[in-house]
Amino acid sequence: MESNTLHWASRRYLTQRYDELRSGYRQLPNDGRHADGYHYTTEAKRIFPRYNVVAAILTEVERLDPDHLPGIDVVTHDLLAAADSANSPFTTSTQDEVKADAIADERRLFAANVQRWLAQPNLSVDPLPYRRVLTSEESSAWRTSLRQRWGVQDGCWHPLLSGEVPHDVLVLTGDSMWEDDGVDQVRRVLRELGRRRVVELSEDGADHLLDVEIFAPRYTGPEGLWSDEHHDWIAYASHEGTVAFGGALSNGLATTWPAVHSWRWPGWHELSH
Repeated sequence: MESNTLHWASRRYLTQRYDELRSGYRQLPNDGRHADGYHYTTEAKRIFPRYNVVAAILTEVERLDPDHLPGIDVVTHDLLAAADSANSPFTTSTQDEVKADAIADERRLFAANVQRWLAQPNLSVDPLPYRRVLTSEESSAWRTSLRQRWGVQDGCWHPLLSGEVPHDVLVLTGDSMWEDDGVDQVRRVLRELGRRRVVELSEDGADHLLDVEIFAPRYTGPEGLWSDEHHDWIAYASHEGTVAFGGALSNGLATTWPAVHSWRWPGWHELSH
């Protein structure tokens, strides 16, 4: 088996498993989550620790660089190590037996799938877009770069910064990236600029390098900052329901997306004058 086949299978499984578990948790009624409005029910404790540990395992799996994977034996070792010991702040502080059992079972399930895939030498898995967790050194360098080049302050950018909004900053409502074709328009502009990959810096969690085709500047809980190796554009999705673009991306959207003006953030005029 090729290393990338096993890596793709693992990423696909973990992503789908996370979505499945999160969906199951969201479908619980409130009294199915909190027995008295505050404490988790047994049913809830059987679900949410699972998607937390799946997310932690996926982060470790995605530390492997898909462009430079080691041999199958090393990849297998790393995947099983992630199954055994991957943790996050959401998985390390539980002494609740139900939660602990759920986490342990989810670890065993992923490890069993890795072994099952290895037993299928002719396993066929569709390739996945590039996505890799940045090293701590890479993350630090990128945050410094965005601070120096674009004035990012403590992970925040326009319109959350004080002072006048620069002329080349386009501030849209966050809904623009969820409705209409906003994300497609952003990706189109970057493809026309010849850009292949995007750096994604998250307020909470791991930072990534990923293919343009899966780049989505949306607020999903943590705020996000995006740019690329050319340092000539930036995107920022905030908790205030805005998504802002600067530089080449702002110019491209403003001149080639006919509907862009209908998505301008209502507070734009107040801050830009």
